[in-house]
Amino acid sequence: MIVIAVANQKGGVGKTTTAINVGTALAATGLRVLLLDLDPQGNASTGLGIGHSQREFSTYDLLIGDTSLEEAAVATRIPRLDIVPATVDLSGAEIELIEFDARTHRLDRSVRSGGDRWDVVLIDCPPSLGLLTINAMVASHALLVPLQCEFFALEGLSQLLTTVERIRGRFNPGLSILGVVLTMYDRRNRLTDQVSDDVRAVLGRVVFDTVIPRNVRLSEAPSHGVPALIYDHRCAGSQAYIALAREVIGRMPSAAEAA
Repeated sequence: MIVIAVANQKGGVGKTTTAINVGTALAATGLRVLLLDLDPQGNASTGLGIGHSQREFSTYDLLIGDTSLEEAAVATRIPRLDIVPATVDLSGAEIELIEFDARTHRLDRSVRSGGDRWDVVLIDCPPSLGLLTINAMVASHALLVPLQCEFFALEGLSQLLTTVERIRGRFNPGLSILGVVLTMYDRRNRLTDQVSDDVRAVLGRVVFDTVIPRNVRLSEAPSHGVPALIYDHRCAGSQAYIALAREVIGRMPSAAEAA
């Protein structure tokens, strides 16, 4: 079971959209995918059509230890794609976790108990570098970083990479950067190309070849409770996420390497 955290401490960079649509594309290839919604806003849950009445257990319960991964998982309307939803309880989890021993490893313990029911676990992280995101990094084999094409992109990325190095040094030496994906790409904007060139100059091959364009259909899909790949698989945004999923599969560590 390969665990990938979709993380960036900046909000509005496309983390949830990326997690939902990459998860859908991976499931379409035959992989069994589990999405963990670790954002208190619960946007990934809503974007996959999981109503509040279906959220009997949540990622909050996983962290606190009140339920198992299999018990908390809910099937979505997408074949082979399950989700552990988020509820408002998660907003207070960071304060509660302070009282636990090994508070940085709570999610890791829950994920490891999942056995071989899923091939890939994607964790949709909150827009912060607090205990929730740290738990996700400790539990993960690799990090997928959505990066918006804007002026302050590299500044925020440097903070994230510093945190990754600290996680490697203290808790999870095997954590790798699967890749950085440029999101909200607008070819009409000269700044977009400049940011893209700067990021690729600094990070090189760590940056995925695929870029995710600004696309109305990507924005519309969550209000219908389905991924963009289901809402309109022919739109530019959906086609970009299909291409990104191919790159993700090509970079994923093997089961032996993950172990």
